[in-house]
Amino acid sequence: MAPGRWRRGRRLLGALLLIALLGPAACFSSSFYSPGEPRSSVRVLCGSNWSLVLQGQWMLEFYAPWCPACQQIEATWENFAKESERLGITVGKVDVTQEPGLSGRFFVTTLPTIYHANDGVFRRYRGSRTLEDLQGYILERKWEAVEPVAGWKSPSSIMMHGMAGLFHFSGWIRQIHNYLTGTLGVHVWTSYAIFILATLLIGLLLGLILVLISDCLCPAKSKYRAETPEEAISKENAENAALEEPAEPSADDAEEAADVKDLSDGEDAANSSADESEEDLALGKESGEEEMEDLSEQPLAESETESTVRQRKSQGAEKEL
Repeated sequence: MAPGRWRRGRRLLGALLLIALLGPAACFSSSFYSPGEPRSSVRVLCGSNWSLVLQGQWMLEFYAPWCPACQQIEATWENFAKESERLGITVGKVDVTQEPGLSGRFFVTTLPTIYHANDGVFRRYRGSRTLEDLQGYILERKWEAVEPVAGWKSPSSIMMHGMAGLFHFSGWIRQIHNYLTGTLGVHVWTSYAIFILATLLIGLLLGLILVLISDCLCPAKSKYRAETPEEAISKENAENAALEEPAEPSADDAEEAADVKDLSDGEDAANSSADESEEDLALGKESGEEEMEDLSEQPLAESETESTVRQRKSQGAEKEL
C-alpha cells in the first residue's frame, strides 16, 4: 500500500512541475512551424515575450481555437500580417486558452479582442474586422482619435500585473484539476475536497504569518506598568494623608444636607398640624356632648316645674273646701 502511495505522490509532483513549465514550453512550441506548412507572418506572444508590444507599433488579437468569430477572421488576420512590413507594424496573436495570464493582463472579456499598441500606449480596436478597415486604421492613423486605455488599466501597470497573476493561478488550478481527474483517475468531488482543504490550510498559514508580522511591527503595550519605588512611596503618603485629614464637605454634600433638613422640617410641621387638627376634633366632640346633655336636662326641668305648679293648685283647692 505504501509503495503505491509513494508512486502516486511522485506522479503528482511530476505533474506540478510539468504544469509549471507548460507556459514557456507552449510559447516556444508555437514559435516553430512544420516544414510542410507555410510560415505564418503572425507573431505568437506568450507570457515570456509579451513585453515586445511595449516597443514599436503593434496590432494584437486575442482569440480561442473554439471561438467561431475568431475562426472567421483567421484568414483576414493572416493577410493583414502579410502587409505588416508595408504598414510598418507588427501583427501578433495570443491564444487565451494557453495564456490565461495575458488575457487577465489585458482584461479580455470578449473574443476576439483586438488591441493597438504604440510604444506602450494601448487602444482598443472596435472597428470592422475586414482587411480594408484594418489597413485604413493604420494608414489613416485613425487610432489617434481613439482614447487610450487608462494608466491604471494599462497591461504594464501594477494592478494588471496582479490581475495577470490571478488569471495565471486560476489556469494553473484548472490544469491540476484536469490532471487529477483525467490522468490519475481521481473522482471530481475528491479533487474539489483537495482544493478546499488546500485553500483552508493556505488561509490559516497566511493569517498566522500576518499576525506574526503585525506583532513584530506593532507590539502590544502592557496593560499594567510596574511601579517604581518612588511612585509607590508617594502613593502611600497620599493615602495616609487622606486618612488623617477629615474630608471637607463639598458643595454638593451641603446642598444635600440642606435638602434633608428642609424635608425633616416639613415633616415636623405636617405632624404638628395633624396633632392640632386631632385636638380640635376632640374638643369639638366634647362640646357637642355637653350641649346634648344640656338639651336632655332642659325638658326634665320643665316637667318638674309643671308638676310642682299642679301640686300647689291642688293644695289651694283643698284649703278652700
